[in-house]
Order: sequence, then structure tokens, then C-alpha cells
Amino acid sequence: MKIALQCIKNQYFSDMESGIRHQFIQRYGSDCLLASAPGRVNLIGEHTDYNEGFVLPGAINRRIYVAMAKNNTNTMRVYASQYQEAHTLNLEDIKPLSGWATYLLGMYYYLRQQGHPLSGMDLLVDGHVPLGAGMSSSAALCSAFGFGVNELFGLGLSRMTLALTGQRTEHHFAGVQCGIMDQFASLHGRKGQLMKLDCRSMDFEYIPFDFPRYSIVMLNTMVSHSLAATAYNQRRQECEAGVALLRQYYPSIHSLRDVTMSQLADKQHLFESSVFDRCSFVVEENARLLLGCALLTRGDLSSFGQLMYEGHWGLSNRYQVSCPQSDYLVDRAKLFVGAMGARQMGGGFGGCTINIVEAERVMEFIAFMQEGYQQAFQIAAEAYNMEIDEGACINHLQHTAT
Repeated sequence: MKIALQCIKNQYFSDMESGIRHQFIQRYGSDCLLASAPGRVNLIGEHTDYNEGFVLPGAINRRIYVAMAKNNTNTMRVYASQYQEAHTLNLEDIKPLSGWATYLLGMYYYLRQQGHPLSGMDLLVDGHVPLGAGMSSSAALCSAFGFGVNELFGLGLSRMTLALTGQRTEHHFAGVQCGIMDQFASLHGRKGQLMKLDCRSMDFEYIPFDFPRYSIVMLNTMVSHSLAATAYNQRRQECEAGVALLRQYYPSIHSLRDVTMSQLADKQHLFESSVFDRCSFVVEENARLLLGCALLTRGDLSSFGQLMYEGHWGLSNRYQVSCPQSDYLVDRAKLFVGAMGARQMGGGFGGCTINIVEAERVMEFIAFMQEGYQQAFQIAAEAYNMEIDEGACINHLQHTAT
């Protein structure tokens, strides 16, 4: 059954790639280069990236595709199939926009600012990373576009350079003060392996996620979140405020990465309660991640799952980025015998929960979760069965077309 399912998946991706190429030729009258990059899941380590801590993401088998060709003009003509929107963008006067096109403009702007001789191009964007679900569709778009431009213009840039360019785009074109995790994972993913990333040094190592008897299931609350919302950036400011306070007493502290729980406890009386909660969550979450990597390495998925539940409690009660829908799904997952762990994933305020479930019981789990969620909120929670997959690549259409 698993082999047959894999064949169906391969055919699906092949058909999508061929369909994108066909759309591009119809719209622009020329052939194209096709690049793609995946969304990501993060097994543990939330809101630690911009605090110079650790994260544990993996690329997933859902991707954003960007077909492209030079057009020898000073414009970027773009069409997004998911939105059925077309724009013609002036490349001589680039400014941030609202919506998805701003990510393309930002990447183009910063790549050209680095001194690379770029010109106009035609683009067609499509894919199957769920939008607004916390799987980093914006990072996948930046990564796919950057990876494709790197190939199209022969820039010779590293994957890390492209990831940093994507992060800069998020900061200054989308207004989201995100860390590096999403872009890094989209570009550096490897099938069947997670990535333990040190967000200070940018050093990383691959951590095997080899549990064939278990699946990763995402449950979408269908509560749309916006990482550009004030609440997300406020959490970052609260963490910075905590660091500034502690540095008065511990000058060697540079970020929450350097803080211990004993230091926090010693100075707790000086903190606003909300700032203390934010900081203590991040310090504890870093510790959970390091322990989690050791557990996965020795194959202890059960204990790792318990860390996921603990992490969700912290996200909900200490960092306060959960919502009633996410809390309900995590609490309900605990009632299902075949669920090993669950937590909210992503920036918060909606999006998806991530669950580790016995593979042979996935459909039963999804039905159990959707039934309860429908009754509680009168909303149908979408479910996605995920695999850990490869990062950004060039899709060689001549090999995949049918």
C-alpha cells in the first residue's frame, strides 16, 4: 500500500509540474525554468529562532513552484494561480506592496542590491503549501524564487545566502521580524531528516527522523493568522526587554540563548509578569529542544512526544500565542491512544497543530479529531499527512512530464 501511495504522489507532483509549464507557455509564449521549495514543519523549538536559540525543522512534501524566464524588459510580469492574480511590476522603482507579490519584489531588490546583474522576467507561481496554516508558504515562495533566479542568472549563491536574503525580505518588505528558521529549512531540507539549527552561529546538523511506524499529521484550525500582526512582533520586543534587564546584572548575556532559569528566578521580582513569562518560555523551550534531539537520536519517540505536549502548554500559558481552537485540538489528541505528541506549530494565533500518530491509525485519528472539532467550533478542520522531504531544487521538466 505504501509503495502504491508513493507512486500516486509522484504522479501528482509530475502532473503539477507539467501543468505549470503548460500554463507558463500559454501565458507568456516561451519555455521556462521551474524551481520549487517546500514549506516546513518544526517539531519542537518555537519562538526560539529570533532569540538566537535552537530550532528543529524539517522540509515537507508540499511545495511552492515558480516558473520563470527572462523577458528583456525592466518589468516583472507575475501570475499566481492560487490567487488568480496578475501584476506587472516596475523594477526601476521597487517598493513594498501588500500581498504575495511583495516577497518576489523583496528578493529581487536585495539580490540586485548585492550587486548581481538581474533583468526583467516573467513568472508563474503555483503550489500546494496551505496558505496561512503556519507551514511557511511565504518562506517557500522566497526560497523557490531565489533558488530559481540563482540558476537563471548564474549567480553562484549559497543556500544560506538565499535564506538570509529571504529573511531580509520578510523583515523589510513584509514587516515581519522573523528568525531564520523558515527560510533555512526550505532551502536546506533533506528527506527523512530534521535539522538542528543553531540560530546564532548558523551551524546545523541533521537529526534522523526514522520512524516508519509513525506519521506527521497537521490539523488546520482554519483560524487564519498573520505573522505581521502586532502581537507577534510584540513578543519579540518583550524578549528583548527581558534581555536588557538581565544584562544590567549579567553583562555577558547577549540574548535569551545565554540565560539560565536560575538567573531568571533570581531577578523575577524585577520583571513585569508578562515579560518574565515570555523569557522563561524561551529558556525552557531551548532546553526541551536539546533534550528532544537526544531522544530522537536514540529512538525514544514516546518521550519526545511528551516534550511536544509540554511545549504547547508553554505556548498557550507562558507565551500566550495559542487560541481556543489550537488548545482544543492538542487536548483532544491526548485522548487518542495512537497519538504520541501534539502542539501548536508556527507563529501562533491560529494555523495548524502538529501531531505524531501511529501510521496505521492516521485515518482513524483524523476522523476522531475532525468530528470533535466540528462539534466544538462548527468548523471543518483540514488534515494533512506529511513526510519529511527535500529542500529547494530545480525541477527538470523534461524528466517529469508525462
